[in-house]
Amino acid sequence: MSSAPVHLTRGGVSVVLGRDDHGIPVLLHWGAALGDLDDAGLDALATARRPGASRSAYDGPRSTGLVPDGTRGYSGTPALEGHRVGGEATAAAPSLVDWEVLAGDAAITARSEDVEAGWSVGVQIGLDDGGLLHARTTVSNTADGDLHLASVLTALPVGSHATELLDLTGRWCKERSPQRHPWVQGTHRRDARHGRTGHDATLVMVAGTPGFGFGSGELWAVHTAWSGNHTHYAERTPEGEVLLGGGELLAPGEVVLAPGETYASPWLLGSWSPAGLDPMSHRFHAHLRSVTPRARGERPVIANSWEAVYFDHSLERIAELADAAASVGVERFVLDDGWFLGRRDDTAGLGDWTVDPAVWPQGLGPLVDHVRGCGMEFGLWVEPEMVNLDSETARAHPERVLRGRSAMPPEWRQQQVLDLQDEGAYADLRAALLALLDELDIAYLKWDHNRDLTDATHDGRPAVHGQTLAAYRLLDELRAAHPALEIESCSSGGARVDAGVLARTDRIWPSDTIDPLERQHLQRWTSLLVPPELMGSHVGGATAHTTGRTHTLRYRAATALLHWFGIEWDVSRLDEATLAELREWIALHKRVRPLIGTGTLVHPDHPDPAVMVTGVVAADRSEAWYVVATVAATATQHPAPLRLTGLDPERRYRVTEEMPRGPGGADLTGAWSVHGTEPTGRVLAAAGVALPVLDPEEARVLRLVAVG
Repeated sequence: MSSAPVHLTRGGVSVVLGRDDHGIPVLLHWGAALGDLDDAGLDALATARRPGASRSAYDGPRSTGLVPDGTRGYSGTPALEGHRVGGEATAAAPSLVDWEVLAGDAAITARSEDVEAGWSVGVQIGLDDGGLLHARTTVSNTADGDLHLASVLTALPVGSHATELLDLTGRWCKERSPQRHPWVQGTHRRDARHGRTGHDATLVMVAGTPGFGFGSGELWAVHTAWSGNHTHYAERTPEGEVLLGGGELLAPGEVVLAPGETYASPWLLGSWSPAGLDPMSHRFHAHLRSVTPRARGERPVIANSWEAVYFDHSLERIAELADAAASVGVERFVLDDGWFLGRRDDTAGLGDWTVDPAVWPQGLGPLVDHVRGCGMEFGLWVEPEMVNLDSETARAHPERVLRGRSAMPPEWRQQQVLDLQDEGAYADLRAALLALLDELDIAYLKWDHNRDLTDATHDGRPAVHGQTLAAYRLLDELRAAHPALEIESCSSGGARVDAGVLARTDRIWPSDTIDPLERQHLQRWTSLLVPPELMGSHVGGATAHTTGRTHTLRYRAATALLHWFGIEWDVSRLDEATLAELREWIALHKRVRPLIGTGTLVHPDHPDPAVMVTGVVAADRSEAWYVVATVAATATQHPAPLRLTGLDPERRYRVTEEMPRGPGGADLTGAWSVHGTEPTGRVLAAAGVALPVLDPEEARVLRLVAVG
């Protein structure tokens, strides 16, 4: 191609790739759409972005190429690191100079080779229809000897005026808690070394203008689409480079390329937003909706047996629970842990994926038939990547336990990891799962992964990379054999939530806590990446099993209303009044459900931190639902007006409060002064509506329908 810059533009976003004085590709712009630019306009942009030369520095202008490269003077984190064993290459690190750039309407591929170092490198950059940037880096070994890769990262320049960072952290039952701080010079790096995504992993690394919120501020964000060890980082160098990057974390010797072999990094997904976190999320949501295997508008209401019965299994007990679930409108019943050989508690049985005849003497067939006879689909819990030492599998094949030495790694929930790179272990596991799917009418697998990978080694090499690829392969092969099968990614709650696993599964379980106060927070921040219909949210018992807090049914149900709704509660023991109230909430969810999988998720900012608002707006903005919840005891009696975002400013909307009747049939609707009025979308967004007096940890539901 010519040396003229390349301009990609889609979905309100532009990416411009030019060349510096040495012909090195440079990402000149990623952000707001620049309109129709001819060659002269693109050349002017490239000239305007040409850096100067500093004193006591390199003798000419130096820019950061598409691959940040220490051999050309980049002083921050190099994108490529490795070393060669054997062969005659004399250069330790690649210096990539003579680039070939191929451009299409929506993608650019740039390639270069350092013959002396024996590295061939390619970078792919594309924009999808929603304006989400997709980028990844590939490395091939073109010389003699093995090339040991230490780091293959992809980095994207962002606006230097983005001086505040947001990322997420957490722990079990407290996943995805936000942390914000100024973006000062240096590197802010978030590494995840759990062998899975991790409870504390940041879904995204966000850089924005100071004080950005869900509806304000220009910002950029990246996400590494990978379910194993990985990193996200934000970097400002003394020379003025401002980058967001990410990639897989590689242990020494984990990826070794023989001559002619190639490694491709995970995709780095990048989202630019002109107006806060919500538009940023919408680009991620559109992508995940397009790649999730079973993407559809309406997700079935689930009842999961775990917190209802735990390991108390019998056909009579579970059938009783299924009957009660069907009576309130449940559409899919999931039998959780405890059904397989020797599994009377969490110390034994993992790895033995056959039905326990001591508990299920006739197998699971009678239960599946009962559930199907109630008009529900049947789902089953599995944890295929794990093994208990107290299992027939571990006793017969102790060598299949993933470990780096003769001693076992520390136990975690009395379990170890099954080495999926062991051909026998993989084949036996695949056969056992396919036998279940072939024999039983299973619509859904709840796929758990309840521990980190510790001291993970296969054939003398670190094994997280290979274990992750093997898990992906197993998911892909099960789907190929049973195309209608849906799978949930659960990992002791929310420890495997990323775009890599969501390309192969149908929903994630954000957390093992169903406490609605915790869920209000963690669902809000999980939605930075994950759309609501891919996020399971269940109504648990009145007192949460994980925190001991007690909440009303309306608070618990309203918290789940705008997500993939489910129940994890012993509904077979409820009185008729409670069943009636739960039935009304499920019916309300089914009214909202057509919008959840196709609409736009919004989080109107409110100045009172005790007030949290979640809304779903129809794609054509003809209808919207908002859940307003208080999340702290410090809510003011009369908080500031609520400004409702996402609506068409020119249309009028009839506003109604939609609340199922409370205990004893009490009517909870009509408490808002706005109830029954018809303001315009512009008024609702700019002036807002007065909130009613709200108690601590209370929730209300608004529906808006366009009129006229």
